Amino acid sequence: MRKSLRVAALATTCTVAGAVLYGTVATADQDRPRATKEPHNIGLLVGEIDAYYGATKGADGVWKSSPDSPYAKDLARIQAKAKKDIKKAARKAHHGHGEKPAIVLDVDDTALLSFDYEKSTNFTYNNDSWDAYVKAAKRPAVFGMPELVKYAKSKGVEVFFLTGLAESQRDGAVTNLAKAGYDTRLDRTHVFTKDKVNPPAYLSHCATPAAWKCDTVQFKEGTRKHIESTGYDIVGSFGDQVSDLAGGYADKTYKLPNPTYFVG
Repeated sequence: MRKSLRVAALATTCTVAGAVLYGTVATADQDRPRATKEPHNIGLLVGEIDAYYGATKGADGVWKSSPDSPYAKDLARIQAKAKKDIKKAARKAHHGHGEKPAIVLDVDDTALLSFDYEKSTNFTYNNDSWDAYVKAAKRPAVFGMPELVKYAKSKGVEVFFLTGLAESQRDGAVTNLAKAGYDTRLDRTHVFTKDKVNPPAYLSHCATPAAWKCDTVQFKEGTRKHIESTGYDIVGSFGDQVSDLAGGYADKTYKLPNPTYFVG
């Protein structure tokens, strides 16, 4: 379930958006968090997000993040740590421990940056506009992530992508990943999408063609378990949401920053 920050003047909207941004899923009205004090001002909050990303709008109308931004610097710190861990894990694997090392990456705001979509829609998610945006395949890479993938592959580590994007959005995602510089296998055995029409057997505990009941954690946990069942040891799992990483089947997890929306 994706919840976005909505820029509006209504106090109720501000309350829900603030709760979403700080990690609380607002569901039914009776479950909605009740503010005990005035929430963070939403206009100031958007300004802080812009500063964090180093937001600039190009002549083409596309919002971009700066490679010198605090966001980019936070990414670089996480990636530097991950590369050390990958090197160590690869060396251990190549000394006869059997299972092949692998890393798993989420796509949205882990591999591909959707900051332009968030800014252009005032941080408001809409199924139709998001679908068109994904299928346009014009997103830039998240800073440093193609280089991380290249580094992992140079150490003999296999790379998989695991995304909550729908199966109908696969072509857009794969095309975009290739255009953004991900020089790795992007076939169906390496890019896993959410196929609600024909769910895989390894998700039978929560998904059938008649009813998809997997939440994000169940979907991603179950897919990582499947990857490991094919002979891989997932030495690192990367995502911008806690739900990307929860559930196990990864030796280490790496949470990338994303203050623009929450996926439960």
